[in-house]
Amino acid sequence: MKRFFKPVEKDGSCKKAALSPLSSSPAKNSEKPTENAAATTVNEENNGTSKKKPSKFVTWNANSLLLRIKNNWTEFSKFFQNLDPDVIAIQEVRMPAAGSKGAPRNPRELKDDTSSSREEKLVVTRALSSAPFRDYNVWWSLSDTKYAGTALFIKKCFNPKKVSFSLDQAGSKHEPDGRVILAEFESFRVLNTYVPNNGWKEEESSFQRRRKWDKRMLEFVTRTSDKPLIWCGDLNVSHQDIDVSHPEFFAAAKLNGYVPPNKEDCGQPGFTLSERMRFGSILKEGALVDAYRHLHKDTDTEPGFSWSGNPIGKYRGKRMRIDYFVVSEKWKERIVACESHGHGIEMEGFYGSDHCPVSLELCEVSHTSN
Repeated sequence: MKRFFKPVEKDGSCKKAALSPLSSSPAKNSEKPTENAAATTVNEENNGTSKKKPSKFVTWNANSLLLRIKNNWTEFSKFFQNLDPDVIAIQEVRMPAAGSKGAPRNPRELKDDTSSSREEKLVVTRALSSAPFRDYNVWWSLSDTKYAGTALFIKKCFNPKKVSFSLDQAGSKHEPDGRVILAEFESFRVLNTYVPNNGWKEEESSFQRRRKWDKRMLEFVTRTSDKPLIWCGDLNVSHQDIDVSHPEFFAAAKLNGYVPPNKEDCGQPGFTLSERMRFGSILKEGALVDAYRHLHKDTDTEPGFSWSGNPIGKYRGKRMRIDYFVVSEKWKERIVACESHGHGIEMEGFYGSDHCPVSLELCEVSHTSN
């Protein structure tokens, strides 16, 4: 989520992966990545595990993976080690893509052409080569600068058939700012997105950008209905009043007194009526279920929110649920648990980010199930 305050510093991380020093594609069982290729095809295998498919997932907007590794690695790596997810989706990686100034960028690789970028890459490489991340393969989709970006970690025993990096599923394309990673398995897809913030104004980089994104997202979920979908990430929307701690506060929020021309665009980014209505349409037309709300139908208490405002200032104690697991309706009976893992004004369990991790667990089904 776009920040309205100076973020609190800290850290976070996850499990299993013998990574080649920071390749965006798996070190083994994959096609060798090419400089401009954006899709990776991998042989799916079991490696002796009793599980047939991934069943435990975590999503987390880290608000700079490098800072999380530097500042609180012990805490957040322990969290992921204890939870032991099969898939980890990270947003706001905020590591720049490889490529020197003026040259084409490779959004699948971390920048290392300067002394500072090499040092930062080494910090990340070392962290991800240790427990709990060393048993995961990792894919990156990165921005040209320290902005946005996503990463997807998948246990090696669950390698997907294909990984792509755009809503268009084009093999040679990444979304601007590295906002999408799509992993396709034999019988389902996992989509990790960092949805653009709506902003505060009727301009190209704010309302218009978000409308275009939501339109494309609607097209994606209707076009890919052939397989069940698990869509996760920072979706930058609170769908219902129940999904924010102070509905009146967020509905009346303004930036520097500006009032948008359309009433539906008024209020806190992520809580405007227009965003919420479009999100509802995506769920309906895509036959999708909000996994958390499917299990937690009552008014949220403290643990229900995934984003928290700065402990100092007018956003103190103000919270929103903008990080989601959205699951195809045909799989809703498989949803065992969906939880936010942070709480308190001091943001315990946020590991230095302004977002806390959110987890999803599905029950396993027989090989005859879709």
